[in-house]
Amino acid sequence: MWEDFIQYIINNYADADKIVEVGVGKFHKVASTLSQTLKTCIVMTDIKPSYNEIIQDDICNPDLKIYDGSSLIYSIRPQPELQPYILKVAEEVGADLIIKPFSTEFINSNKMKLINYKRATFYKISYK
Repeated sequence: MWEDFIQYIINNYADADKIVEVGVGKFHKVASTLSQTLKTCIVMTDIKPSYNEIIQDDICNPDLKIYDGSSLIYSIRPQPELQPYILKVAEEVGADLIIKPFSTEFINSNKMKLINYKRATFYKISYK
């Protein structure tokens, strides 16, 4: 399933200048694979970085300079209460947003479109 999610991003954002993952935690497989595959700048953020390559940022009080110039912002299994903040940041910087929730969760927004790509299911909105 992660391969399909990654492939969707590669297929649709190969020419992006910058892609940001919000709330990486300790699962950085997607960002690492994108970084190895694309020539795009891949930025990882988290409120409590688990290793040096992750930038510390609180999405509830974000440093918008981190997100400026992003073509895509995505988040994997963000807590529902953080989703409105992630949406707001994507809208403010004019980036597409993908949220990949747990399979049993729904997105806290009626603006986002459900995408089924092979075995991957996620929500997307475009602010471009």
